[in-house]
This record gives sequence, C-alpha cells and structure tokens, in this order.
Amino acid sequence: MSFNNLQLIEPVLQALGKEGYTKPTPIQEKSIPSILQKRDLLGCAQTGTGKTAAFTIPVLQLIHEQKKSIQFLQRPLALILTPTRELAIQIGESIEAYGRFLNVKHTVVFGGLPQHNQVQAIRKGVDLMVATPGRLLDLMQQKIVSLSHIQYFILDEADRMLDMGFIHDVKRIIAQLPARRQTLFFSATMPPAISKLASVLLKDPVKVEVTPVSSVVEIIEQSVYFTEKKNKRSLLIHLLQNKSIETVLVFTQMKHAADKLAHKLNAAGIRAEAIHGDKSQHSRQRALENFKTRKTRVLVATDIAARGIDIEELTHVINFDLPNVPETYVHRIGRTGRAGAGGIAISFCDPNEKPLLNDIQKLNRRFIPVVDGHPFEPGSVNSNMHKVPSTSPVSSFKNAGTGSRGRKIFRQKTY
Repeated sequence: MSFNNLQLIEPVLQALGKEGYTKPTPIQEKSIPSILQKRDLLGCAQTGTGKTAAFTIPVLQLIHEQKKSIQFLQRPLALILTPTRELAIQIGESIEAYGRFLNVKHTVVFGGLPQHNQVQAIRKGVDLMVATPGRLLDLMQQKIVSLSHIQYFILDEADRMLDMGFIHDVKRIIAQLPARRQTLFFSATMPPAISKLASVLLKDPVKVEVTPVSSVVEIIEQSVYFTEKKNKRSLLIHLLQNKSIETVLVFTQMKHAADKLAHKLNAAGIRAEAIHGDKSQHSRQRALENFKTRKTRVLVATDIAARGIDIEELTHVINFDLPNVPETYVHRIGRTGRAGAGGIAISFCDPNEKPLLNDIQKLNRRFIPVVDGHPFEPGSVNSNMHKVPSTSPVSSFKNAGTGSRGRKIFRQKTY
C-alpha cells in the first residue's frame, strides 16, 4: 500500500514526496479514506504511529477542494483541539509541510504568549485553526473567534485532555460547535470517561484501532530498577556513564523536581535541561530545540510539558518517578520507539511506588523485567556509598533491561 492508493490529490502527494513519505502507517491507511468520505471517526492508536498525519492530510484536502468549489466561505472551517502548546506547534508544523501546495490558511493559538500576533492572524482569515482549550476559550469570550462555521472538528489526545483536567473546557467548546459537522476523535487510550465522550460526539463513526487499547509499543524494551528514593539520582548518573545512551527523556512528577534534577545532572557533567509548565514558552522551545539538535543530552520533563515532544531516534525514556495514572506510562514510553524504530524504557521504583508499578503491569497485562545486580538496590551495602564502576549495567540496546548476568528476570514479588 502506498499513498497513491488513498484517493489523495496530486498536490498532497507532492508534499508527502517532499517529506520523504511513501508508505502510510496502519492508522493512516485505515483512517484517510474514511475521512475523505466525510465519515466521523474514532481512532485509537499509540503515540508515534502517525495519528497527526492521519487526520491533517485528509482534512487539508477536504478544505482545499471545498474552497475550489465554493467562492465565499465563512471561516474558520476546521478546528483541531489539542492539550498542550508543544503538541499544537507540532501539528502546525505538520500542516505547513503537508499543505505546502494547497490553498489552505492555518494558524496555531495557545497560551503562554501575548495574544496579539495570534489575533492578527485570525483577523486576516484562516481556514484551519489548531488550538489549546484555555487560549481558545479566552478568544471566544473576547468575540475574536466564532466556531459557528466549523465543519471539521478534530479532538486530538482526548485521554490527555481528561488527565490534565481539560474535560470541562472541552465540553464548553463542543457546545459552541454546529450540530452538523464531521468529527474526528483520536486517543492513545480509551478509559471509560473517554469512551463516553466519544459516544456523545460521534455519529455512526468508523472505528480504527491499530494496537490494543492501553498496550505499549512491543518493540520498546522495558525494564525496572528497584531502588530507594534517595538513591534515584545516583542511579541515574550511574546509568548515564554509558555513552551509548545518546539522548534520554527523563520524567519526574513535579516541576521543582525536574529543575533540581537537571541542576544536579549538570553539576555531574551531564548536559541537561528541564521543561515544564512554569517555564516560559521561549525557554521551553529553546530547551526542546537543544534536545532535538543534541546540544542537550538529557531533557527532564513533567508529563504535561512532554506532550508533543516528537524526537526522531530518541533512544531512551527513563521514568525517574512512576506516574500516578497507569495510562500515562503508555504515553511516556511512547516518546521512544516511534515510527517503527527501536527504543528502551527504564523505570525507577522505590518501595512506595510498588502499587503504581503493579497498576501499570495490570493495565498492560505483562510483567516488566527487573534489573538485578545494580549498585543501588534496596538493602545493598553499597547503596549509600558507591563508586561507579567502569562497566554500566546498560551497555547496549540488546542487554538493556537485563540482569547482572545478561538474563531477563520476571518477578511477581519484589521487596
């Protein structure tokens, strides 16, 4: 199957060729034809499977063809609602790439910056708007944006909207949309609250699911290190002695913890930056760009700030703190192993986090291999004072996630 078989017009195919795309991913192959037929769609796919292209490509084509056939259209025609500014920017970049040869104007609106430039773009007229809930509601309340002419509504990362507390904002926005519209609903996981919202929003939808709900990408190699909370930072520095770990995204629960950890890593000679919601938009974009260009080796992030981070060839994700919500684990480790590439996901677990680990394993219906023999195991005589050996337990993609003798150890009981 190639993009030539998906009823796409020549300007779109030309743009995809410029991007080096020849073969659609499963979510794209299953979604694009149905969207072009103007069917509502419920898409469930993990991060890194090509969801953004699955909805932006056909919607761009529909808008372009509609503008060719109708001379005067009231705008905006399409709204893509997404939870974070980083993801909104990423979607905007995708629209720019896929729509470079189309007559479709778009803009991206999000908080964290003065609204002047965004307002100016809207007043010039846009066909497609990418927005985060908070800034969009602000602009609606100021009468700068009206959704009364929206014909295509895309709700992206619906489960993250729920996790981040945006569900009420989303419902307020939906209430302002026309009843007659095409709705596309995408989510990596389908907890009950999201399934209920989808049933209200969608009319006779095409259902596309390319991987099991809440499963993790199979090609990602997972492992867990048990350690005391006080030793997590030393364990992380120990693992990063391995120079083959070229880029790593580290997750913490709290913003201040991200800042503190980045500071300690830099003090240890490991170039790191933190990214979270309290950072300015400029500093977040600078940190992200430094990470993409590998000026920064380690990016320490909270879950909200990490949404929308799409780094090719990101080799490692480390859960410094386990997430409170097991579905979040799927999102976190999905930052690696993207577009068919391999990846490694490492989790640190202290005794208080054992229930969180159990919830993650229950959700994903599998035990995560436990790494034995590392110097910071609970109860180890060297766990408080240890000189880092020259050989790291994570020496390559092949042996990452294995025990001290290179074997994978699956435990049902720990501690």
